[in-house]
Amino acid sequence: MTHKPLFSRALALDPERLHFAAHSHHLWPDASFDGQVRAWDEANRFADRKWDLVFGEVVPEAQRHIAAELGLPDPETVVFAPNTHDFLIRIFSGLSSKPVRILTTDGEFHAFRRQAERWEEAGEAVVTRVPLEPFATFADRFVAEAERGACDLIVVSQVFFKTGQAFDRIADLAALAQPEGPWVVIDGYHGFMATPTDLSGVADRIFYVSGGYKYAMTGEGAGFLHAPDGFCPRPVVTGWFAEFGNLMGPPGGVQYRQDAGRFWGATFDSTPLYRFNGVRRMLDEAGLTTADVSAHALGLQKRFSQALAAGECGALDQATVLNPVEGDGPRARFIALRHPDAQAWRAALLAANVVTDVRDDTIRFGFGLYQDADDVERLIAVCRRLF
Repeated sequence: MTHKPLFSRALALDPERLHFAAHSHHLWPDASFDGQVRAWDEANRFADRKWDLVFGEVVPEAQRHIAAELGLPDPETVVFAPNTHDFLIRIFSGLSSKPVRILTTDGEFHAFRRQAERWEEAGEAVVTRVPLEPFATFADRFVAEAERGACDLIVVSQVFFKTGQAFDRIADLAALAQPEGPWVVIDGYHGFMATPTDLSGVADRIFYVSGGYKYAMTGEGAGFLHAPDGFCPRPVVTGWFAEFGNLMGPPGGVQYRQDAGRFWGATFDSTPLYRFNGVRRMLDEAGLTTADVSAHALGLQKRFSQALAAGECGALDQATVLNPVEGDGPRARFIALRHPDAQAWRAALLAANVVTDVRDDTIRFGFGLYQDADDVERLIAVCRRLF
């Protein structure tokens, strides 16, 4: 089955391109264009009254979509920012004891990796990094380290950005979380709308950050945070939007909203939220859930994986598949292949107008709603010809 008509604008811009980087820069559906235009129209139609509309309709709709997607009991535990890094900074700022003891992994995305390294340099944090490899024992090793109780902040990915491996012990970490610490932050960027995710059982204990750039098909600027009540009530890094609403705080001190709005920043571009709402409405109208989209992508992944195993993709079969397509658990929407020639492979594919992406020695092939079975067969044929 093809869903390409939902992406007619993006696909028409380069009809011969094979875009297998849905995990990196997902193509935008037509509904996002409509959302972009609507944002412009309403900003100019309502002008000075625009923010009443944004906070009265646009933000609440986006909150409802995210709450429904993640099984959150209360949409008001969701707040938005241009990127997830903003939220990492604000959460960290709310920890009173310094240096902050951080437990994380050696496989986190650069936004947190770089920031954690800089906090270490500045003497503001002491960081323990649990190696991902060997991944068969990773979850046990990470949870055991968390249970030692020697940390203030725990940060771990739901699905690791480079390898595509999934962490399935969020509930164990949530059981350790307390308002006084430790706080648990789950980086859900490769999980949100990539694989069905139910946080209903842990929503009162964990922070969850993600955004619209990838599987939500929304593009940049739609970062969001789910913040549990009672955790980090007064972040030190704070924006002026956090002082509107139902406030609390010490007499004469800085007041904060009591819901997730305590993490609001300052003036932001609301256009990405229009795009996000448009995409979610599109999926609802098409009767497509994340489970449906995941099943579509999985079918394409299986065919490519079978071709790899059968030697149909040339020298790509010499690579190590870091996240084999097997089992029924949550998985990434990309296949990660580790090989010394990964950079050269990616360059050769790009020259043939096949878009993938590469991280060090790992090339990633991402699958999504705008691809169909014929695209995968074309990909296999190109790989066989090139390698």
